[in-house]
Amino acid sequence: MFEKLTLVGIGLIGSSIARAARLKGLARHIAITTRKTETLEEARALGLGDSYSLDAAEAVRGADLVILCTPVGAYGAVMESIKDALAPGAILSDVGSVKQHVVKVIEPLLPAGVHFVPAHPIAGTEHSGPSAGFPELFVGRWCVLTPGKDCDPAAAAKLRKFWEALGSNVEAMSAEHHDLVLAITSHVPHLVAYNIVGTVADLEADTQSEVIKFSASGFRDFTRIAASDPVMWRDVFLTNRDAVLEMLGRFLEDLAALQRAVRVGDGPGMEELFTRTRAIRRSIITAGQETAAADFGRPHPAAAPKPLPVREHGGGDDA
Repeated sequence: MFEKLTLVGIGLIGSSIARAARLKGLARHIAITTRKTETLEEARALGLGDSYSLDAAEAVRGADLVILCTPVGAYGAVMESIKDALAPGAILSDVGSVKQHVVKVIEPLLPAGVHFVPAHPIAGTEHSGPSAGFPELFVGRWCVLTPGKDCDPAAAAKLRKFWEALGSNVEAMSAEHHDLVLAITSHVPHLVAYNIVGTVADLEADTQSEVIKFSASGFRDFTRIAASDPVMWRDVFLTNRDAVLEMLGRFLEDLAALQRAVRVGDGPGMEELFTRTRAIRRSIITAGQETAAADFGRPHPAAAPKPLPVREHGGGDDA
């Protein structure tokens, strides 16, 4: 599909793209560039590319597809270093979790003849680094493209086919709509997780040890989210500030209403809310975006006892 694919940054997402593109035969040559020598050498040891360089301009030269896989806060500096080396006709894309900021930073530096198609694969884990990637990461997951009104339709269509070949479901929308939707489905949940786990970190040592020792599935799953790359998520909150604050305001209003329901003992109100939220969980499973397996599909030793059946009204931390 492409003669030369250059990945600028080689963490979880970049290494997963490299592995999947290699497996599917989507690029004749995969070039990898990153600013840290140790990261580049790790990628080399894993055999993720065909060429490796600490010089981003050298790595993108001659590439017909360049994907930025760094934290979005680094995009400006990356573009300054590669803009003069980008080939006319090349497709430039990214994997950032915010899109309006990306467009604002990249478009003024975009050389004539280079086609910019922003993208966001909504897939990942709490792990980071080249060794964290795996080729199945994008299978059955969504990748959102946010091409601008002046984007070449053929370039957008080719990038769509690339992500579909990696296994993704692809949808296009405006950068503004993307940032608003992701603020509530991803960004605010991460912010809440960081805050809850941070609260535990501030507890006195004896209480903290008990919380960690007796972690039930609710807190444990928050810690998984809160283990995500701190630099990446710092940049997400700084660059999608308006949408995050808007959705965080709505969340706080709903939290205040739930706080009142608990305080006054509004059982019917709480049950009605929990019934609606349970339906959301089931719809996500039905859509194939999560597993219904016990304990969220976590692997367990073969000798572990089988869990007791969960009653129809169960499913909480004590189930």
